[in-house]
Amino acid sequence: MKTALALILSSFLIPHSSFAAPPHPNIVYLICDDLGYGDVHCLNPDHGKIATPCMDRLAGEGMTFTDAHSGSSVCTPTRYGVMTGRYSWRGSLQSGVVTGYAPCLIEEGRPTVASFLKQQGYHTAILGKWHLNFQYLDPESGAPLKGKQHKTPPIGARIPDGPVARGFDYYHGFHHARDMEAVIENDRVIEHDEVVHMLPRLKRKAVEYIDSRAGKASPFFLYLPLGSPHTPIVPSPEWQGKSGLGDYGDFVMQTDDVVGAVSQALERNGFSDNTLFIVTSDNGCSKAAGIEALAAQGHLVSAGMRGSKADIWDGGHRVPFLVRWRGVVNASTSCGQLICHTDLFATMAEILGAPVPNGACEDSVSFLAALRGGPIPSTRHGVIHHSISGHFAYRQGPWKLLLARGSGGWSSPNEKKVPKSAPAGQLYNLDEDFAETNNLFDSRPEVVAELLKQLKDDIARGRSTDGPAASNDTDKIVLWKSGAPKDKDKLP
Repeated sequence: MKTALALILSSFLIPHSSFAAPPHPNIVYLICDDLGYGDVHCLNPDHGKIATPCMDRLAGEGMTFTDAHSGSSVCTPTRYGVMTGRYSWRGSLQSGVVTGYAPCLIEEGRPTVASFLKQQGYHTAILGKWHLNFQYLDPESGAPLKGKQHKTPPIGARIPDGPVARGFDYYHGFHHARDMEAVIENDRVIEHDEVVHMLPRLKRKAVEYIDSRAGKASPFFLYLPLGSPHTPIVPSPEWQGKSGLGDYGDFVMQTDDVVGAVSQALERNGFSDNTLFIVTSDNGCSKAAGIEALAAQGHLVSAGMRGSKADIWDGGHRVPFLVRWRGVVNASTSCGQLICHTDLFATMAEILGAPVPNGACEDSVSFLAALRGGPIPSTRHGVIHHSISGHFAYRQGPWKLLLARGSGGWSSPNEKKVPKSAPAGQLYNLDEDFAETNNLFDSRPEVVAELLKQLKDDIARGRSTDGPAASNDTDKIVLWKSGAPKDKDKLP
């Protein structure tokens, strides 16, 4: 049996399923928060010490993508890409994350995967974390509230530009971790609750939502962005001590239990045979999990890859990606083809046989062919990675070019601690060096030049795929955040 790290480097194709895709399947996109690749036991059998039986079972019933990536190594930009099929840095957010109490990052009128599916006859729901900004309006005056004056928005505060204004029929959840006490339904703050109750709440609401769709003629899209195992790391009392690895391990196990509850609800209502169920994460595991302490107990959150959340190394943005779709995806299969969270939108369009809307999917490629066991046809040359500080990387085949001297994030060495003698960038051949330890930046200048030219072209064109002319929303995209090479004139 192959280890998880061997699977990472494999890229074999699975025989085509003998079934045709059912029309208009239900879609469940469950995205965990800060769940590392190595936190899923079946992806890291040798160094994964947290039990995840529900995710393991899902992998056994479907396909595991071993080279799937988030659009960024932190929350907000990844979620923007999931919703729009476009990299977040093409807009105003060049680094970091948003904190709420501000206009929605997805501008009004831009198509989202939710608005698209709604137009195709789907009922659309989001349960959980939005983290793409929205405003809170004072329940009495209607004036926008300011975060500095309100640690928690008041009950009754209205939200004019949240998920229900971006294509969702129903919303129940919260904005981000620091606002988790404020429970939102549709466009209102409806109550304040302790943060420890949020994950059980989302589990309950997910099951209730699936139950409510029984007997309905229209298919549904359930976007389920959990707030776990992100901080605050608050496993419920019944889960405390379950993992033997501390609160983080317990919280991962409780998160895995939500996957099981959703799967059971789909089965109980007869939806399993016509539901595309995807379980993934928004980025790598956070330092707040206590990565070193977990490693001392034998658990490697990134399964041997370098880095973690916030970093430009693969541990920051390579994520679990498990897909079950009975009748289409063969059970117990694996795919090593390169995909990204931005690809959800184009995949949904191809499944439904509908054209993508104008002004959408600039960086989205359908992976439907991979689900059927074939190669992904793509006009995209590579995938662009982005760190919390806005450092770029470009991945094409086995090659990965990093326009950063260090991690570009939280891991050591970061940009301030890299020796001055270090190269201005990094280049790795992941087929030979999955841990990104042998920097070939100076020894393979021809590869650096080729990848850098393609990255520049993908940025300048406003899209990384073929399609209608597009443009970025800003001219403030900085390519070399830590300084270009001294011989930059020799670069493309």
